[in-house]
Amino acid sequence: MLLHTIFLIAIAAEAMTAALAAGRRKMDWFGVCMLACVTALGGGTMRDILLGHYPLSWVADPNLLLICCGAALATIAGARFMHKLKWPFLLLDAIGLVVFSIIGCNVALEMGQPFVVVIVSGMITGIVGGILRDVLCNDVPLVFSSELYATVAIVAGLLYTGGLALGLPRELVIVVTLALGFAFRVAAIVFKWEMPKFVYDKELR
Repeated sequence: MLLHTIFLIAIAAEAMTAALAAGRRKMDWFGVCMLACVTALGGGTMRDILLGHYPLSWVADPNLLLICCGAALATIAGARFMHKLKWPFLLLDAIGLVVFSIIGCNVALEMGQPFVVVIVSGMITGIVGGILRDVLCNDVPLVFSSELYATVAIVAGLLYTGGLALGLPRELVIVVTLALGFAFRVAAIVFKWEMPKFVYDKELR
């Protein structure tokens, strides 16, 4: 129940950040709602398609679409105040990343997928929505160039599946994964931890 509640809050937060990105690109209201849905639900949708897990999450529960669109329209209505909510959005995004990763791992585990696929499933659920948002906004995805993000999803997946493999109570594993994954992501933001970058500026002859 706790995981599902945080999941819904995280979806709304992701939809709101996507709405702001749409506003910076001067999209119409349909574009704002579409980008919000793609961002908030894109990771789970991609995971389900790749794993053959049907129905898709938003098909099984259409209320998810309503939450995304409602959050997007609320962002339009309160746009003048959104710049004051940078840190709340960052913190909600951090906890949402971990929750999405746990849920993605759960889906793969329930399907009996091997360990590597379980971890990748969690990562896809956590990061693909943001990638789709940035691609649709014609930006280089932040996950490829900014603070540790995909790495946090992978670590969260490892903590969660590792805890379950050790036979620890599921509720305890969820709480520990949420706490450590959230702390890792916040530390990455505060201290600007990044993966090494590959820079190549020579032309091929």
